[in-house]
Amino acid sequence: MITDDDVRIAGVWVTGPSTVDVKFRGSAKRFHVELAGWIATGGATLAPLRDPKVFERAAVSDHGAAVSWDDGEGDLSIDAFHLRKLVFEQMPFSNQALRAWQERVEISNAEAADFVGVSLSTWSTYRVDAAIPRSVALVLRAAERDPLLLQAHFRPRHAGRPRGEAAHMRGGFQVQVDQPRRK
Repeated sequence: MITDDDVRIAGVWVTGPSTVDVKFRGSAKRFHVELAGWIATGGATLAPLRDPKVFERAAVSDHGAAVSWDDGEGDLSIDAFHLRKLVFEQMPFSNQALRAWQERVEISNAEAADFVGVSLSTWSTYRVDAAIPRSVALVLRAAERDPLLLQAHFRPRHAGRPRGEAAHMRGGFQVQVDQPRRK
């Protein structure tokens, strides 16, 4: 298994104006990665990569530790660790990945649906066979990477009827209960 400390790039192929295919050592698979967001947020340092003639010069550098566009002599490079993170973030989020996420964070279907802002029936279809929307995948990946996100927005469900609701129900009908006025 490749760990974050020993990830190395075996090959890189330019496939578009801001996309490359990359092969990591120890893997037979080539991964497609879009670098437009990385370039756009890289300010003046990465601005030269917007030029297709510069971008097409992508090459493995530093013994597989990076992809560089300037022969490893300047700042036009991305290290293997971050490149692999981008590949992972851009992979489709499968139904199996969604179920595994839910098991790891140990929340119910209703709680997971509430957390991502969808109905319980929608969450249930995500668990089985529906395409997972990109926005849901982003939230789930971010919540796992940063537990504070889950802690800040997760609201546990409790068994039974919510408190106070039983006092307002009589014979299956909701009864209006006057609340004392605050001064």
